[in-house]
Parts: sequence; C-alpha cells; structure tokens
Amino acid sequence: MNWEIAAVLGIPLAGGVLLAASGHLRRAADLNVALSVGTFVAAGALTARVVRDGPLFAFGEQFFVDSLNVFLVALTAFVSMTTAMFSRPYMRIEEEHGRLTRARLRLYHSMYQLFVFTMLLVLLTNNLGLLWVATEAATLTTVLLVSLYRTPASLEAAWKYFILCGVGIAQALFGTILLYMASQRLLGSGIDALLWTHLVGVRSQLEPTVLSIAFVFLLVGYGTKVGLVPLHNWLPDAHAEGPTPVSAVLSGLLLNVALYALVRCKVLADGALGPAFAARLLMGFGLVSVVVGAFFLSRQRDIKRMFAYSSIEHMGLVTFAFGMGGPIASFAGLLHMTVHSLTKSAIFFAVGHAAQKTGTQVMDDIRGLVRVSPTVGWGLMLGTVAILGVPPFGVFASEFLILTSAMRQQPWATPILLVALGVAFAAVFRRVQPMVFGDTTAKPLPHRPALIPVFVHLGLALLLGLYVPPYLASWYREAARLIG
Repeated sequence: MNWEIAAVLGIPLAGGVLLAASGHLRRAADLNVALSVGTFVAAGALTARVVRDGPLFAFGEQFFVDSLNVFLVALTAFVSMTTAMFSRPYMRIEEEHGRLTRARLRLYHSMYQLFVFTMLLVLLTNNLGLLWVATEAATLTTVLLVSLYRTPASLEAAWKYFILCGVGIAQALFGTILLYMASQRLLGSGIDALLWTHLVGVRSQLEPTVLSIAFVFLLVGYGTKVGLVPLHNWLPDAHAEGPTPVSAVLSGLLLNVALYALVRCKVLADGALGPAFAARLLMGFGLVSVVVGAFFLSRQRDIKRMFAYSSIEHMGLVTFAFGMGGPIASFAGLLHMTVHSLTKSAIFFAVGHAAQKTGTQVMDDIRGLVRVSPTVGWGLMLGTVAILGVPPFGVFASEFLILTSAMRQQPWATPILLVALGVAFAAVFRRVQPMVFGDTTAKPLPHRPALIPVFVHLGLALLLGLYVPPYLASWYREAARLIG
C-alpha cells in the first residue's frame, strides 16, 4: 500500500464527507483550506518519492504514477490549495452580500473537496474504466458548483454543462468499451484489459480498425471536457455564472485533467495506428479552437466569459502541440499547461475581486481599478500581459517553443497561429487596459483585498519564463518522452 497515494485521494474524499455535515459552520472555510493544504503536502511527498524511486503502483496496479501524471497531481493540489485560500474571504463576502446562504456554503465546501478528489482520481488511476467514472463524477460535482447561486442564468449554465458534457462523456464511454473490445483478445476478459500500463505493452498488437473508431469517440468525449471547438459551448457560461473560485479551478485544472485523459488515449492510438492518425485529429481540433477562441474574444462584454474564451484558445494551442508530437512540442505543451493553469487562475482571482468590488462583470462598467484598488488592478494587468504571452512570463516561453516547432514540422499552420494569437492579444488588451487605467470617480477602497495567491501564481509563471529548474525540466522531458 502506498500511503502517499492513499493520502492524496483520501484527504479530499474524507474532507468532502466531513464538510457535507459541517460546511455551514463559521470555521468551515478554514477547514477547507486545511484539507487542501494536507492534500498538497501529500502530493509533494508523492512527487518526491516518484523522483527518487521512479514510477509507482498501488492497490494491485489500479493506481499508477509516473513522470507524466505526477507533475499534474502536484499542480492540481497546489492550485486547489491556493484557490481554497482565495475562496475563504471571497465566499464570506458573497454571504454578506446575500448571494449565498449557509446551506449553499456547505454545498460549496463539500463539493469543492469532492471535485478535487475526482480530478486527482482521474490523474492517478491506471484503469481507463475508472478514469471514465471519475471524469463523470467530476461533471456531476461541477454542475452543483456552477449552479450554486441558483439564479436563472446559473441554472441554465449548469443545465447546459450537464447536457453537453453528459453527451460528450457518453461518447467517451463508448470509446472505452471499444478499447476494451480491442484489448480483451490479447489481455483476457478481466480487469487487466483496461489497465493502461498493460495496454501500452500490447498497443502495437491492438486491432487498428477498432482502435481508430475508439479514439474518435474518446476524442469527442474527453475533448468536450477540454473545451475544444465545436464542443466548447458549455465553457463560457459555466465560467461566467459560477462562483469565481469555481471558474479558477475549472479553467486552471479541469481542462488539464481532461486533456491528460486524451493524451493517455493518444499514446495507445499511436502504437496501434502510427502517429499520423491521432496527430491530424488533435492538430485539426486544436487549430480550430485557437482560431475560434481568439476571434470570439473581441465580442465579449462579460469579463469572465472573455477569459473563458481565452482558455479555449490556450487549450487548443496545447492540443495542437501534442498533435505535432516530438520532444520539443510535447515539452512545450506540458510547460504551457503549467503556466496557463497558474496564470489563468491568478487572473480569475483578480477578476473575482474586481467584480465583487464594482458589483458587475460587465467590462464597460469597470474602470480605474488601479485607483479603486491598486493590488487588484495591477494583479489583473500583470495576469493579462502574462496570459497574452508577453516576455518574460512563462506563456511566452511555451508559445515560442510551440511556434518554432510548428515552423519546422507544420509550416502551413504557423501563419494561422500567429494571426490568431495577434487577434487575441489585441482583443484582450483593448478590453483590460481601460478597466485598469481608465478614468473613474470611484473612491479608493478602505482596505486591501487578500491577493497573495495572485502574485504567488504570477511569480511562478514569471520564474518559469526566466528559468526552468533542472529537476522540472527533466520531469517535462521524461513526460514528453512518454507521450511520444
């Protein structure tokens, strides 16, 4: 038994049950933070062990940790911890403003921990059937979080999320069944036929026709959760209508987790079909997502919807990078997943405070944030230039690697990417600049908001743009090798 894996999964699961009973109490937010800190400490211990001892199995090979998923486990635990810290004062103010009751706070705290549990379960499981179950469970917990305010708009967003992701995840189930059919001839009819490590060993012998159909269904299913165009319609509504901490973990974590599931399936498809089949599909969906996400940015009036479309654009860029394949493009994709998670969650933290202070999410009604609250204003501005790929932030480094890889491997796509990134830069910067530096008659706030998580995340994104520590670089290289 591996105690680190047990702790990483057990703490949020037990926390969800505990907060379901006590999440309405005054100290529930502190307990939510404490549980998240415990999960992060356990994830750090697990990471250290994998670095020291290599890949690990647990619970009869049902759980597996290697270089590909362990850094995502650490990233998920870290961002969920800082989001819990941010949500502590944020949700208290929401309660004071009358937007939440004590019962809904209990629902929020319990579902938050269960949501973290489901994401970590997706990352750690070795069983592709359990991976599907965990993804579906993440969908159900997210529905309850998105609809937390119980307004008509939030209920509509939650319903749209449930329908679209429910249909998508049903496609992933059919793809998983087809994958099982292709593998049971080689691995038998037992549970071993769905263990990823066993499937990798026989991937070159899997039936190509069945696996090609399976991968298409898996791509549609998990691609819906990633927010790839044209399967993205749930994402802007869910981000705009849910609480801001939920938007942060949706954009910063859930999209990564869904893409991780898709990458695991790509490895199997590459072994059975060669790299070209999955590569064309991933590059096609990724490139369309980048273009559509970028051009829709200029049409948004709600600030959270705008950054939701930014997430679609960036996840499309990562998907395109994994589609190109090769050590540099895969390295860049993994780096971009990391810096996007850190930067986008920081942006939503700043956006949440800005919307809370001004009482609106409409960008035309938010002006002069540096005068009203300098920390919120500068946090939003720095987060914006970071996510737009301005050097020396980490997004610039990862986008530079992706573009140079495209110039070498897929030169036809390079001008399309450059135009889309340019349009996205102009659209977002044109909207955010007056929000931060525009004229306002509002008086400065009498107190400073708690924005330590914003600047911690942006500091890490800046560090990764200037210097990738050797152990982290070797981590990415090994994970890129596993992806192929």
